[in-house]
Amino acid sequence: MGAQWKVKGKTEAAAAKGRLFTKLTKEIMIAARAGADADMNPRLRMAVEQAKKASMPRDTLERAIKKGAGLLDDVTQYELVTYEGFAPHQVPVIVECLTDNKNRTAQSIRVLFRKGQLGTSGSVAWDFQYLGFIEAVANEAGIDPDEAAIEAGAQDLEVEEDGVVHFYTEPTDLDAVSRALPELGFTVQSAKLGYRPKNPVSLTGEALAEVEAFLDAIDGDDDVQNVYVGLAG
Repeated sequence: MGAQWKVKGKTEAAAAKGRLFTKLTKEIMIAARAGADADMNPRLRMAVEQAKKASMPRDTLERAIKKGAGLLDDVTQYELVTYEGFAPHQVPVIVECLTDNKNRTAQSIRVLFRKGQLGTSGSVAWDFQYLGFIEAVANEAGIDPDEAAIEAGAQDLEVEEDGVVHFYTEPTDLDAVSRALPELGFTVQSAKLGYRPKNPVSLTGEALAEVEAFLDAIDGDDDVQNVYVGLAG
């Protein structure tokens, strides 16, 4: 039984890594439409950095850039499709998908939202802020995150117990702030655009477990790129 459990664990880990690579590849391809030079394309630069941190093979990374930039014959066109609705217990959710078949994706999302409530465009977006998210850690003790946020041009920040700092920026300032933070003593671990809930819901026990299971099912869909949820904690 132990050996079977270990094999299952390895299989699940491999599947999770495969899903991560799929999401990263799609993001790289979308970003590369604006140019294959990461130095001149902030979105591509950030996507490439994320892929490298996830240990994506160099060949896979370079192929995704070329494919997105239209430098290969087998071009796949992905579109961004956003869905809004509620998880169980009326928890607001925004789901971003990158898909080459909107009909397939729409059908999958409808099925996934059966345990929640699929809404229309704008039904929950008003309860979120569209921001730049930067996750970073200080290179040494004594560095003041608040001072760094002010100097870098971030709008807000949150400090986790483990020392990870979340900087929030205006969408147009994301690249500038992520470039400034290393000069102020921080190592940037990730930088992306996304949605931050204005009024997160607090749940515990079975209710929280039900919402988490709902979110896990959505995130496991191949077309789903990002899931944003108005859940506290």
